[in-house]
Amino acid sequence: MSLARTSLAATLLAVLLATAPISAEEARPGIDWPGFRGIRASGVAEGFPTAASFDVASGANVKWRSEIAGLAHSSPVIWGNDLCLTTAVSAEGTPELKVGLYGDIGSAADIGPQRYEVLCLDKTTGKERWRTTAYEGAPKTKRHPKATHANSTPATDGRHLVTFFGSEGFYCHDLAGKLLWKKDFGVLDAGYYLAPDAQWGFASSPVIHDGKVIVQVDVLQKGGFIAAFDVATGNEVWRVGRTDVPTWSTPTVWPLGAGASGGSTTLVLANGYRQIGAYDFATGREVWRMTGGGDIPVPTPITAHDLAFITNAHGRMAPVYAVRAGASGDITLATGATSNAGLAWSTARDGAYMQTPIVYGDLLYVGRDNGVVTCFDARTGAQKYQTRIGDGSRGFTSSPVAADGKIYFTSEQGDVVVVRAGAEYQELARNELGEVHMSTPAISEGVLYFRTRGHVVAIAESAK
Repeated sequence: MSLARTSLAATLLAVLLATAPISAEEARPGIDWPGFRGIRASGVAEGFPTAASFDVASGANVKWRSEIAGLAHSSPVIWGNDLCLTTAVSAEGTPELKVGLYGDIGSAADIGPQRYEVLCLDKTTGKERWRTTAYEGAPKTKRHPKATHANSTPATDGRHLVTFFGSEGFYCHDLAGKLLWKKDFGVLDAGYYLAPDAQWGFASSPVIHDGKVIVQVDVLQKGGFIAAFDVATGNEVWRVGRTDVPTWSTPTVWPLGAGASGGSTTLVLANGYRQIGAYDFATGREVWRMTGGGDIPVPTPITAHDLAFITNAHGRMAPVYAVRAGASGDITLATGATSNAGLAWSTARDGAYMQTPIVYGDLLYVGRDNGVVTCFDARTGAQKYQTRIGDGSRGFTSSPVAADGKIYFTSEQGDVVVVRAGAEYQELARNELGEVHMSTPAISEGVLYFRTRGHVVAIAESAK
């Protein structure tokens, strides 16, 4: 790696560590990728060179490619040498998966028996280490034709592996595949609130932090909630009701350091439509809330530079909100306003429907499902550029990830667009995975792990 690249990597790693502090018992940056989008959903893994170009067909820069049975959009998670994921294997053959840009709200027809599996691979070789069936039976709700029966990404702390199959249960295994505990929350229908017969499945992923696992359950039925459980025992620590529309967003834990009274302040952030909010990690007490935005919230909140970035985009609005670390109470914007005491800045029309945005260095990148990417100054909201990375006909559902001065955007058809990080758009490469790709990649020690429809593909510089 050149001196310039080494310097850039070191600088960006310093920024990441400064804006997202890691306690000694948590994941190691650049090595572990413990949940959806890695450490606190940042999507960033520094300290190692990554490949810009690869060719799956010829094997160039392909470390390994392992077949995975079933259909799932859950992303891989990594701890040390373990790469874990979930899948749903239908007893009725190959299930339908309809990708692309379309507005069909109907449900897929595969309601026959499924085998809900948890499995672990060796991240260096792709060989399967173990596999276990968490649940077997017919789904309790239908899914969207673009979704699966295993949408939620696992979470791990190196000792526990937590998986969430929605209506089919919430499970905790150890890293050898032994079941430690399980829970049944009943039927969890996260379909369209304006058309309750249009069942879409469930997708919010669990998050582990400091011995607790957080889940966000916004569903059509009464009794939606956000809750914390003891990750070792499954015992409920706290539960707070939510009256929001169904969401597919994963919560984020935001450690803020010492509070005004000298005690530790850690928040749990939750996207929403009626109830975007922050909760005290220890007690579940609501700290701040706001309403408005897109009415099918999907992106996960992210944090950097003492700001929390929240976006959603469906219906009349497509906002990006930058919430201050010290926000409290109701911080909903007044009509026509773009900031207030709790909001550093906002924009009404440049938000994302499906993708979780990414902060890399001082810049915020927001990708829309139609392939348009907007780059902002993360602290001020000043727009640096807006460009289209797709041809307008291909959807982008997978969230971007970043490493080694590069940002990786992947289309639903498996096109990987590699962009140089910076205030001016510069495309470095375009690569093809050769399969539909809906999940978000993982990165560990410079290796990118793409979970396609039928495989996990490991990409590394000079792999072959």
